[in-house]
Amino acid sequence: MTGKQRLDKWLWFARFFKTRTLAAARVQAGTVRINGVRVEKPAAGVAPGDVLTFAMGAGQVRVIRILALGERRGPAPEAQSLYNDLSPPAAPSRNTVPENPGFEGKGRPTKRDRRALDLSRARHLE
Repeated sequence: MTGKQRLDKWLWFARFFKTRTLAAARVQAGTVRINGVRVEKPAAGVAPGDVLTFAMGAGQVRVIRILALGERRGPAPEAQSLYNDLSPPAAPSRNTVPENPGFEGKGRPTKRDRRALDLSRARHLE
């Protein structure tokens, strides 16, 4: 497929949005840029080589270089072949559980581990 494709359709093919309507709404809100130029029309044309910048979720900015135009909304591996992700790495989440060697690094402690931890905290507070 050569030429150009509608922006909302490409975003939907590449699986950035669940529906084409959601993709069109995001474009109309003016939060999508093509090669640094703000776009408000879902019918704006995109072609391979264009760089898209748009916000996804809470504070996450995606920077995408289009490699190919889609022909259908296929499975995720097919959708990922349509673009190259240039986004900066995401900042580490503040809600991560610190690794604790007492729990063998398996994430959440067992009930037995929690009881031992509660006892050690109670002794520390006395």
